[in-house]
Formats: sequence, structure tokens, C-alpha cells
Amino acid sequence: MKKLNRHILICSLLLLMGIFMAACGSSNEETNKKGTTATEATTRMYKDYLDHEVEIPVNPQRVVYHGEGYGDLLALNINTVGAGFSWITNYAWEDRVKDVEDVGFPINVEKTLSLKPDLIIIGTSDDKTYSQLSKIAPTIVLDTFAPLDQRLTELGDILNKKDEAAQWIDDYTEKADKMWNSLVADGSVKPDETASVLTYYPGDRLFVMARAGLSQVLYDSNVLKPGDKIQKILDDGTGFAEISTELLPEYAGDRIFILTPVDDEAKQSTKEMMESPIWKNLPAVKNGHVYTIDIQKSDSDASTREWLLTQIPTMLKK
Repeated sequence: MKKLNRHILICSLLLLMGIFMAACGSSNEETNKKGTTATEATTRMYKDYLDHEVEIPVNPQRVVYHGEGYGDLLALNINTVGAGFSWITNYAWEDRVKDVEDVGFPINVEKTLSLKPDLIIIGTSDDKTYSQLSKIAPTIVLDTFAPLDQRLTELGDILNKKDEAAQWIDDYTEKADKMWNSLVADGSVKPDETASVLTYYPGDRLFVMARAGLSQVLYDSNVLKPGDKIQKILDDGTGFAEISTELLPEYAGDRIFILTPVDDEAKQSTKEMMESPIWKNLPAVKNGHVYTIDIQKSDSDASTREWLLTQIPTMLKK
């Protein structure tokens, strides 16, 4: 009887050990599966502005950015390997761009290929360009005319910087509100004044800006407003519109901001406009409410906006 009990005890112990080892094996197998899954999750699917379904890196390391708004990346402390220098040179934050290769304008496909990017972000919807670049690396089209918070949030998602993007937006909004409220409080600006932003391009082409550059900064303030004509451009989702000098009285706001162009021909056109009778009869001109700023330093990217918070009060208090 004792032998039988001992035999039963031994069998029971062996059975329990077997169950325990099987459970451990199952647990280890599950852990290994999880570890493998985590290791393999280096890419994910992303749908861009033009509905391209793209498999992108979870943590991009070699980014090429080509388009307006490079200062958005600087706000997120993103270093790129390549960019279009036409959107960097002479900008307010140019000295912060380090160790970046110029990929030209229009973008040079061979140069881009040589940089071995793992992600390319572009601001053009040109199908041919997209097709060429997407053969080099995952390529995303970004709406560079989108509102700042939308752009920065999207870049934060793409570049795994969501928290940084949200924090920057909160900090900037607080500083911008404080600045505009201060300008209203000291009488530098009256609530509901209108503003317009004008610039010339070569070929004697005059443009009024609506959803691009400085105009976006001004209209986001909810202090300086677009006039009815500019509001129509905004409602159409357009960044800017070409107008004739004869239409200036219809588009000119209480405050007029002139973006000084780079091109000499465009500079001459600006000079001629400001010497014309139409210009001199505008209320903003008569009231001394005209301001000039270099076009490269009037972008709506995040880093330029931070700089403009220090410049706009000086301009409006003159």
C-alpha cells in the first residue's frame, strides 16, 4: 500500500511538473511572438494629402523635405539629410539649418537618390515628380498651404513627434494671443481692422496673398481680418490670387503689408505701383499703415512665426 501511494505521489508530481513546464513554454512562446512583432513593427501605412497609401518608417532617420515650410521641421527638432534650399536661403532661421544637402529646384532626382533617404516629403502634387521619387523611397505629399496646427500635427504624426507638435502649438498659441491682445490693449491695432498682403512676381504680376505666408499669420490672429474679396479667396481654398493694379482699392485693407520680392524686375514693379495715383489714394497709404518685409522672412512656417512674434509689434507701432 505504501509503495502504491508513493507511486501515485511520484506520478502526481511528474504531472504537475509537466503542466508547469508546458505553461512556461507557452508563456515563453507568447513572449517571443510579442518580441518578434515589436521588432518587426518598423513600418506602418499612411494616407497622405492626395490619398496615396504609403508604407512609411515608424521612426524615419534620413528624411528629404522639398517644399514650403521647412521651419516646421525645425520647430520639431527634425534634422533632414536633404531639402530645397530655395525655401531655406535668407529665411529668418537659416543659421539653424545644419548638415543638409540641397536637392535643388525643381527637385533633382539623382541627388535625392544619392542621399539614400528612408522618407521623402514633398509639397508638389505633380504626378511625374511623385512617381520618380516614390521609386527611391516612401514619398508623402504634404499640403504646405494647410493651417499651421494642421501641418504641424500631420508632421508630428509622420515623424513620430506627436507630443512635441502638440506642445509647440500650445506654447505658440499662448504667446501669439498675448502679443495680439497687447497690441489691441495699447491701441496699436483696433479690433476688426482689415489687412491685405501683396507681392509682385516677375512679369509685372501682382498677387494678393490669402492662405500663404504672412497672410496666414495675420488672419489666424482673429484681430486683423481679411476683406470680403480676400475672404472669397480663402473660402475657395486658394493660397493667393493674381489681380490687376486697377483692382487694388477692392482688395486693400486698413493695413497693407508689402512682401519685398527677390527678383529685380519684381522690385521695379513694386516701386512703380507705390508711385501710382491708385496706390497713393488708398486709405491705408494715406494713414501711414503700410509695412514692408522681405518675402523670405514672411513665411507661415512655425519657426518664422516665432520670429514674427518679435517683429509684428515693432512694425505696427511705427
